Amino acid sequence: MPRPTLRPEAADARAQGLHTIGEAAEATAVSAKMIRHYESIGLMPTAGRTFAGYRLYAESDLHRLRFIKRARTLGFSIKEIEQLLSLWDDRQRASSEVKQLALQHARALEQKIRDMESMRATLTDLARRCHGDNHPECPILEDLAGTSRKATN
Repeated sequence: MPRPTLRPEAADARAQGLHTIGEAAEATAVSAKMIRHYESIGLMPTAGRTFAGYRLYAESDLHRLRFIKRARTLGFSIKEIEQLLSLWDDRQRASSEVKQLALQHARALEQKIRDMESMRATLTDLARRCHGDNHPECPILEDLAGTSRKATN
């Protein structure tokens, strides 16, 4: 996604409504480091530059960063975000593709929730069995070490 190699002065860039990376970061709540990362992996187009070499971002870039941030907030992977951005950029897309991707992600989240609930239950049980006193015996550490013996209540 390279851009034309216009290299305006910073003042001219601002007059054109372009933003520096710091301004883009502030406007989108995406750190400058992450913006550079998204550019390096192709989620963001290569930024235009000022004559002095500073990155420049248009409003459309800020909109794309907000899209990426929202998708990350919903737990989509980078690969899934690539797919979503591709669909977003394709005005001829079928919404069924987007829905399928969202539902697939929702199912994956449901599995993660079940896994985390199981982990919580295990940890709660281990903590319940731990006396939490000054003695060295600890079912939590025994379980982590693979030497746990189940309680026989």
